[in-house]
Amino acid sequence: MTGMLYLCATPIGNLDDITMRVIKTLKSVDVIAAEDTRNSIKLCNHFEIKTPLTSYHEYNKYDKAQVLVKRMLAGENVAVITDAGTPGISDPGEELVRQALAAGIKVTSLPGPAACITALTMSGLSTRRFAFEAFLPADKKERADILAELPRETRTMIIYEAPHHLVKTLTELYDVLGDRKISIVKELTKVHETNFTTSLSGALEFYKINEPRGEYVLVIEGADREAMKTAKEESFREMDLEAHMKMYTDQGMDRKEAMKAVAKDRGVPKREIYKALIREKEE
Repeated sequence: MTGMLYLCATPIGNLDDITMRVIKTLKSVDVIAAEDTRNSIKLCNHFEIKTPLTSYHEYNKYDKAQVLVKRMLAGENVAVITDAGTPGISDPGEELVRQALAAGIKVTSLPGPAACITALTMSGLSTRRFAFEAFLPADKKERADILAELPRETRTMIIYEAPHHLVKTLTELYDVLGDRKISIVKELTKVHETNFTTSLSGALEFYKINEPRGEYVLVIEGADREAMKTAKEESFREMDLEAHMKMYTDQGMDRKEAMKAVAKDRGVPKREIYKALIREKEE
């Protein structure tokens, strides 16, 4: 019979956050695929887990995933763990899941800690809708493209950042977003856990004086939907009415459909557009 793949969430700081189910699973599988075996051996030793470890990380994720899939097809059960948190979220576990599912292997996830969710819930910002960006891309063009999209994002945004890049990232975010509310969290679940709730300008002022230390989770306020709608409507109202109509008639709409679209853009009833067009024609 084919084996299974278990995604096992491990503590992001406080070892007491591990679940009994994860401990039981890690002890029962045939092998544990760990992002960093040097880090994971400490966790295994603490909970007296004797299962063999194998390295599975960003630089071997494609080839090693094939090896692990073959082992599962041969009947072995594999658990995958990340350095901290839930596998598959901003780590190489995503590729292993993809290959396992393609091979018809059953995959299950054992819930537990995730830094993004933990930071979001203590941020004081809206939790109903959120966008997880993980680490912003290192590639300049890709990074610029992502940053250009963020000003229109109405959901709460979550970004990971390392200490030596924090000020640069905060500067970039301030430049594209303006002065948004932000919660900056570090040392999650640990003794020295901190939650710095401020604005982007306040964060920049603070970290230009105080050297960033530790791994950070940035939780940033999304754009105000009503304010964006109002700004969009105002920009359309400043547009010449016939030019606005032409924008839609050039797309194949008839005049009636175009008037309806223009009215929606400007946030006014269609009859106002009709009357305005009549006045322009008479003048």
